[in-house]
This record gives sequence, C-alpha cells and structure tokens, in this order.
Amino acid sequence: MSGGDWLDTALDLLTMVGLGVITLLSRSFFMLPEREWRLPSLLQRGLRYAPLAALAAVVAPELLMRDGHFLTTWADARLPAAAVGMAVYFWRRSILFTIVAGMLVYLPLHIGLGW
Repeated sequence: MSGGDWLDTALDLLTMVGLGVITLLSRSFFMLPEREWRLPSLLQRGLRYAPLAALAAVVAPELLMRDGHFLTTWADARLPAAAVGMAVYFWRRSILFTIVAGMLVYLPLHIGLGW
C-alpha cells in the first residue's frame, strides 16, 4: 500500500465518521433540550405537504424524463397510463384500482406498440 492509498483511505474513513456524527446529531436534535418545544404553526401547516412534495419529486421526473432528457413526444406509454391512473383514482379513490388501470393501459402500449 503506497502513501497515497493510505491517505485516501484515511480521508474516506474520516468522511464517513464525520457524516455519521452529523446524521446522529441532526436526527437526535429534538431530544437534546430539557423541555419540550413546539413548532410554529406556519411550519406545522407546511409540514403537512411534505409527503405530497416528496412523492411529486419522485414521480414527476419519472413521468416527464427519459435518459436525463425531457420527453419530446407524446408516444410514451407512461403518460396515458398516468392520466388513466389519476382519473381512476379520482373516480374510485382506490389505490388497487389505480394501479390495475394504469398497468392495463401501460403494458399494451409499452409491450405491444413499443412506446
């Protein structure tokens, strides 16, 4: 093991330990104060939208992008499948029906037409 390899390994280890300490502190920050503290009402209201924002951040790029570029054509099986899935969800309010309807549209378009 040469000197450069040893230094790289030491820096990698130091980085991992540092990130672990930062993660531990940030996740246990609410347990450190002696008395309980409340979040401001504006922040509490804003946190109600966090799951929806996280879901949108995951789903939107998957629907609108392919290989790191925005879609340039409507001939993509994900778009009509997502539209049908949304319509079925708003009609029936059932996750199972939403998945089944979306897949019933997606699979023939993707496998049959190659979209």
